[in-house]
Amino acid sequence: MKLNIVPARTGILWVKLGIQTFLRQPLALAGLFFMYMAAVLVLGAVPFLGPVVIMVLMPAATLGMMVATEHAAQGRFPMPSLLVSAFRAGKQRARAMLVLGVIYALVLVAISLLATLIFPEGISVEAVEGAAAGAPQIQVKPGFLFAGALQLPFVVLFAHAPALVHWHGVSPVKSLFFSAIAFWRNFAAFVVFGGAWLFVLVLVGFAFSLLLALLGGGVSGTLMLPVTLLVITMMATSMYFSFRDSFQVSSDEPAAPALPPEDSTP
Repeated sequence: MKLNIVPARTGILWVKLGIQTFLRQPLALAGLFFMYMAAVLVLGAVPFLGPVVIMVLMPAATLGMMVATEHAAQGRFPMPSLLVSAFRAGKQRARAMLVLGVIYALVLVAISLLATLIFPEGISVEAVEGAAAGAPQIQVKPGFLFAGALQLPFVVLFAHAPALVHWHGVSPVKSLFFSAIAFWRNFAAFVVFGGAWLFVLVLVGFAFSLLLALLGGGVSGTLMLPVTLLVITMMATSMYFSFRDSFQVSSDEPAAPALPPEDSTP
């Protein structure tokens, strides 16, 4: 495995490729993301154990979207089974992915506990009654902001770690290290990448503001959630290209494990 150093403008290319690839298979990729969200909602309803399972499986789900993006970019139909690609590539890769998931869960739990100790009032986001009747406002507690600030560096660490474990056979701990190095060496490109997606989100928010002014809250409120989820799906799709361009296979590296064959027709 070798690290590629890319120019800052590559961040825009990653966003462009993510959107283009999503538009090649919009129903399939959106369907996969919605399946993942549905699984999160179901598991989240299980007291205590559910959220822990969600955190442990998060790296595997990240990899699943990357593999689905790879298939779509190659003109193949991304099947639902790709979401569990981490567990279809052999026991060694599956075990490493679970270890990575346990590390991810432990880090998030530790951050949440620390934020709760420092901010006893909680680390949640709540809807409170606004000044105008029937106009609720979102109240973000300081603990939530503190926890988010601590989580951000670890999100960077885990961005490419699942893909490194799966495609390059890197151990869980080393995958976190190499993911951080890739981000640091290509910092300008990732800043442009994040800035471009922030710009897209601002445009979407502005469009909904116009809809709210023109058509009222009914139509804009109905469309807001699905459109937001589609944009998040495009963001997840674009992450594959940031990984693909940051690393390359070295000549002495063993080939990535092949997934079991499956029907590629929708």
